[in-house]
Amino acid sequence: MGAQDLELGIELMPEMPIAEAIETVKAAEQLGYAYCLITDEGFMHDPYVLLGAVAKQTQTIRLGPATNGFTRHPAATAVALASLQELSDGRAFVTLVAGGSMTLGPMGISRSAPLTVVRETIEILRRLWTGEEVTWKGQRYCLDRARLAMGAQQIPIWLAARGPKMLELAGEKADGIVLMGKADLGSALSLVEASSAGRRDKPRRIYLDRIACQPDMMGQAAILYAYTILDTPPRMLASLGVSEATFVRIREEMDRAGPEAAAALVSEDMIRRLQLFGAPDECSRELHALARAHHLDVFLLDIFGADLQTNIGYMAEMYSLIRSAENKEVA
Repeated sequence: MGAQDLELGIELMPEMPIAEAIETVKAAEQLGYAYCLITDEGFMHDPYVLLGAVAKQTQTIRLGPATNGFTRHPAATAVALASLQELSDGRAFVTLVAGGSMTLGPMGISRSAPLTVVRETIEILRRLWTGEEVTWKGQRYCLDRARLAMGAQQIPIWLAARGPKMLELAGEKADGIVLMGKADLGSALSLVEASSAGRRDKPRRIYLDRIACQPDMMGQAAILYAYTILDTPPRMLASLGVSEATFVRIREEMDRAGPEAAAALVSEDMIRRLQLFGAPDECSRELHALARAHHLDVFLLDIFGADLQTNIGYMAEMYSLIRSAENKEVA
């Protein structure tokens, strides 16, 4: 797929008032974004309540949660997504994650056997979505004569992955792979490609990033970096050029004094390895270079914090920049 064919979407962390979150997604659709991913963070607005409200006020944008099998049983997720699929007239999709410290820590949930959790979540979703009665037992979950009342479903499953085993699982089982970490894209996709070698329907390639192209985004980018590397596997840390000593210092500062203190240890060069960062035109050109080099299918713009008008302005600016750069390529 060429860079000019790149589909655009947003990932929304629902920490703002729910009315503002709904208006943000409606604005994204009006601007032309094709996907909206709502993160399931546990102590923010419930993604399915928000997605249900958005489904009734939009027409074309694809809607789905980024959720996990630690805080929600996969069968409950299968039911919720089938409900969203009906409510949205077939626009539902889901992104599975292996659970992060920001969600699991406050709940006192151990992130044990994440590969098993994700693999069995995919298995349960797909079995229940056949519409047939299912009796099945895995290492962590089981179903006993379970049947989905809504019948058979066709709902794409994306997997957000960073570790090698999870990337291989995405290549084997997922309909899409969601990646972050600019400098790590090539390494991650090589693992996905190797594990999907026997498949005719290769997983779609989705890149998620928070484009930091405005002066006030430097501080946000440093805080995001500090949070991100806490759950980052050694292979990806190496791609990002993060030494063990740097990782330990940031983690210790995060534990001691919080994200703002840890962010003080993050340099501009470190941020540039992780995400798109710089002047707007520079970020747009770099995104299209990444799309060409790695055959990306979808780019998700990360949205969090700020107020409604700021978020709408940011989405509009990024959409215009990305699409105008595509037009220049075609010309």
